[in-house]
Amino acid sequence: MKFAGSYVALVTPFQADGSVDFGKLRELVNWHLAQGTDGIVALGTTGESSTMSHEEDDEVARCIIETVNGKIPVIVGAGSNCTQTQLEKSRKYHDLGADGLLLITPYYNKANDEGMYRHFATVADAIDTPVILYNVPGRTGCAISPACCARLAKHPNIAGIKEASGNISYTAKIARLLSDDFCMFSGNDDMIVPVMSLGGCGVISVWANICPKECHDLVAAFAAGDVATARAMQLRYLELINALFCEVNPIPIKEAMNQLGMNVGGYRLPLCKISDAGRETVRRALEVIR
Repeated sequence: MKFAGSYVALVTPFQADGSVDFGKLRELVNWHLAQGTDGIVALGTTGESSTMSHEEDDEVARCIIETVNGKIPVIVGAGSNCTQTQLEKSRKYHDLGADGLLLITPYYNKANDEGMYRHFATVADAIDTPVILYNVPGRTGCAISPACCARLAKHPNIAGIKEASGNISYTAKIARLLSDDFCMFSGNDDMIVPVMSLGGCGVISVWANICPKECHDLVAAFAAGDVATARAMQLRYLELINALFCEVNPIPIKEAMNQLGMNVGGYRLPLCKISDAGRETVRRALEVIR
């Protein structure tokens, strides 16, 4: 499968008692289908999977896959800092019908290059669901080296990378590895145009949780060669994008969604409600879409 376009890093909505709100989850998925979102990424950082049980993860993945019903690709976050756990989760999501698997670097453990390679290759060797690598050193404390990424890019079942380092020099090194069989998503909403200018295929987006059509249109404009429109949209929404990261993700995006009446609920500890200053930052930034 070729992955490209605007993929939303979907939040997981919670009810007042902290349980997953599956009714709201289905509502969000159907909204994204109507708004032109090109794909959905479930159980990523934005989806708060790190505070959910394996059983909850399974039910969220099942709910999204069944609601999408093949209309657009669904990539499911199956990552862990334990490679065996990651393999078991990947097999489960493969069986549920995921179109792709998002696998993160082994946070806390970290790894040398060989361990990093095997962390991903173990899954890619075992199942035929395409793998998307997830490089986000600001969250994990470790990164995929360009040399390791070059090895991984050659694997027939590793289809791409979500590059969220925020380091354009590193991104350029990875861009040299891109091919018909290995794509690169921007993992940073403020760098969609820069990453696509280096050959990126689109974005896995937090911003798309509130602006799915705008995010889709930005990516589509660049892909169609209309760089001026894409650049203007990137800059028009930059203040809002930055506000969505004024505190640790996904605190501000859920605050923004709730301010817009989307009612996605709160968070699970150690995440908690946004500060007063952060709430005001989000409120002001939302004026661009009100």
